[in-house]
Parts: sequence; structure tokens; C-alpha cells
Amino acid sequence: MALGNHQPGPCLAPTSSGTPVIVNVPSLPSVSIIGSGLIGQAWAVVFARAGCVTTLWDGNPQAAQQAVTLIEQQMQTLARYGLVDDVVGAMAHIRVADSLEAAVAQSDYVQENLPEVLDIKLDIFARLDAAAPPHAIVASSTSGIPATAFTEDLAGRARCLVAHPVNPPSLIPVVELSGAPWTSEQTLVRTRAIMEAVKQKPVTVLQEIDGFILNRLQGALLREAFRLVEQGYVSVEDLDTTVSHGLGLRWSFMGPFETIDLNAPGGIRDYAQRYGPLYQELAKTQVDTEPWSNALIDRVTTARRADLPEDKLAARRAWRDQRLMALAAHKLQQLNKTEVPDAD
Repeated sequence: MALGNHQPGPCLAPTSSGTPVIVNVPSLPSVSIIGSGLIGQAWAVVFARAGCVTTLWDGNPQAAQQAVTLIEQQMQTLARYGLVDDVVGAMAHIRVADSLEAAVAQSDYVQENLPEVLDIKLDIFARLDAAAPPHAIVASSTSGIPATAFTEDLAGRARCLVAHPVNPPSLIPVVELSGAPWTSEQTLVRTRAIMEAVKQKPVTVLQEIDGFILNRLQGALLREAFRLVEQGYVSVEDLDTTVSHGLGLRWSFMGPFETIDLNAPGGIRDYAQRYGPLYQELAKTQVDTEPWSNALIDRVTTARRADLPEDKLAARRAWRDQRLMALAAHKLQQLNKTEVPDAD
């Protein structure tokens, strides 16, 4: 994978105005990981395997030390799929700090991974803003709290943002970058460049919105999935089959816009003309803001437990991660191949 061999150089980064800015990617940053749970561990894998000096801190010192062992285990597993080149070398980049202040003292980039509680975010960001060097970017992994809610009163609020990963970021590279109105353009541009340097796939959220982008898309699909089951149109098993053996196959390597661009002879405009009226009619029947009822949740749960007993969940999660590793390895192998055959 050669992630640790990144060379500095220029890259294009979008801005809220829509005009790309050329940014010189610096040498790999010194990174601080605040919170050493599952997300913090996965972030440590991302940065350390890329060659970044990566410092862990956790309010529970024992948890931070234990995290190092767990990170090494993850690295070993990833190495079997070709997703880490040098486990020993990657682990050599990882440090554990005794205090938050020591963890961020030399940091260029800080990734916070504490619980989804606003008061905790307010407290930790105040501490991070006071302790981190003025040039350091301070980002949160929060999946639902906008940066506006916990950065407004900070002296360094212009360098703060959300960098929301998909769990786990060591396997799924998309990371959503969402700033508050006061987050500087330079912060967003620099963060995007850092994420690209460590082989993540940054997505810039141009305006703050609840759920960011990924969860809004996932939420729309889940809402319709629950509705179709509730109203008796399809079974839970067949609904999952529709996605895993239908939509999901295409979506594993292209997005919905590229999908429809290729599904009509004349591309997007042709597709919109052919199928737009159908989707507009369907949309009239899909407006449903009612919460998922307990009865519906029980029904879906019963179907899932019949297919996968509760005591098998952990094993199935491990299977899922192995499949993600295999898919990531396959996609990596394609990078050096010609993706579109020559017309000749």
C-alpha cells in the first residue's frame, strides 16, 4: 500500500464558493488522537500506517495502553490483506501521552473521539483549544453534533471542525468535513489535504446540515426500507437482498449520479427525461416522518434473529470486517490498472 511513502505536493481542494484552491500538501503531520475507543484506535491505524507520528491520550490511562495492543492486532489483520505494509514500522509511529496537554503539545492535527454528549464536547474542545499549538487543526469525529454547537466561544474557533469518519475509518475511507460558519476556509482546505495524504476520501460539507451527507442518504434508504416492510411489500430478508445483491454491487465502486449516468444511452439528462416522472410519482408516496413503531422494530428484529441469533452477532461483525478488508484490498489492486478500456 506504501501509505508511508507519501511525497508532499500540490492538490486541488474545493471551497464553499465552489472554486477549487491549490494547496501544497505538507510533510505528513504530527497527529494527536483524543479518546482511544474503537474509533480512536481505527484513526490511529489510519495515521500511523501512513507514517504520521501519532500520539494517543485517553482519560483512562489503562485504556490508552490497552489500545496500543488492540491497534497492533488490527494492523496484523490488515497486513494479511495487504492493507498495511509494515506493521512494526507503523507501530513505531504510535506514542501514548500521560496528559492531554502533552498529547497535543507538538501536534499539527488533533482528532477527538469522545462520547456523543454536548457537554463533553464543550469541555474537551475548550481544553484542546487552550493546549494545542496555534497552527494545529482541531477536529471531532462526532456523527451528529454540528461544530457550531461546541466551538462558538473558542478563541481558536476558526481552526475547529467536524471530521466525521465512517466506522471503521481504517477500512472505509470516506470522512465528512463539516465546519461551522466561522471555520476558516484554510482549515477546511488543509484538513482535506491531510486526509488525502493519509489515503482517506474526504467529502466537504459545504453548509452545516443535520446528519451531514452520509447519514442523510442512509436515513432516506432506511426510512423507505422500514416502510416497505411495514406495509407488507417485501420481507426483511428480501429487502436486504435487494441492496446487497442489487444496488450495493454498483455502489461499491460508483455513486448514484455515476450509476444513472451510465444507465441511459445519453447519460444524466437522458436518464432524467426517461425516468424522472416515475421518481417524482414515487416521491409522492414516500413522504413519511412517522417514527418507527415498536411493533415494526419487533417485527424486523424477529426476522433478523431468525436469520442470525444474537449470540452470533460478534462473529458476523468479524465476518463483515473481513469482507470489507477483502473489498478494500480488491479496490486497491485496481488503482494501478486501466479502469476504462481503450476504444481500440
